[in-house]
Amino acid sequence: MSNTVSTSPRTAVSRGESQQTEKRKAALAWLTVPALFFFLVFAVVPLAGVFILSFANWDGIGSIGLAGMDNWFSVLADPGLYNALGLTFLIMIASWLVQTPISLLLGVFTAGSQRYRAALAVLYFLPLLLSSAAVAIAFKALLDPNFGLATGLGLPFLAQDWLGVPHLALGLVIFVIAWQFVPFHTLIYQGGVRQIPKSLYEAAEIDGAGTIKQFFHITLPQLKYTIITSSTLMVVGSLTYFDLIFVLTGGGPGNSTRILALDMYLRGFRANLMGPASVIAVILVVIGLALALLLQRLGGKDKQGSQLEGL
Repeated sequence: MSNTVSTSPRTAVSRGESQQTEKRKAALAWLTVPALFFFLVFAVVPLAGVFILSFANWDGIGSIGLAGMDNWFSVLADPGLYNALGLTFLIMIASWLVQTPISLLLGVFTAGSQRYRAALAVLYFLPLLLSSAAVAIAFKALLDPNFGLATGLGLPFLAQDWLGVPHLALGLVIFVIAWQFVPFHTLIYQGGVRQIPKSLYEAAEIDGAGTIKQFFHITLPQLKYTIITSSTLMVVGSLTYFDLIFVLTGGGPGNSTRILALDMYLRGFRANLMGPASVIAVILVVIGLALALLLQRLGGKDKQGSQLEGL
């Protein structure tokens, strides 16, 4: 007698579907190859080069010599590093405190269905289309105590040495950063608000909740992941405010606005100390990764969770 193994049609169909699924996964895996290639070429390789250069002596032109840990010891022993680090975190925290509530409120406001709000959202997004250098040049001219708005509009309180007094220069930097980047974060919050189900607000109205209660009990909890995303971009992006500060204040007066990114540039391209500048670059990368991971941890373990978890 011969034993025959019969396969049911349902089993055959399931095997066929599993094979198709595996083929699709293999095809999708191949699609990631170009992205991985560009990531390796433009991210991993330069970062590895900067890390290696942090242990070398190089003026940017001549030959590269081995320095060992001397660059790290000299940079970590320099008080200027900690002044730049403190200013970096100060601008980071202050700009977050200014930008977050403004962009959140504007995002909620522009998410309405009125036509004028859509036009306002488009116009308000225009500052982000300008380069940071152009924004810095414009504000530098507008706030000139002799030829700026103070003289043109007859506003005496604007006739101050905005870029010559340390605390005024620092406040101006924070203001200009907020002016340029609040529209971007406003757009993020606008999209987040529009994803909130309207049924939640309708149920709240039936229960007698007003606009303020709806904002604090529905809108804010629903924007939990949006706030984390915006804050991550805001905080990590504050580590790269080099161009705006370089054009606006040049790090002055004195070193009152010399943040880490600007300190890295001045050491590398002004003092021709590529080794110490690479040390600061590595420090910036480590700080950025640590802050990004910390903020993402605040979102919980389930990164793909629905916003409805905020209720």
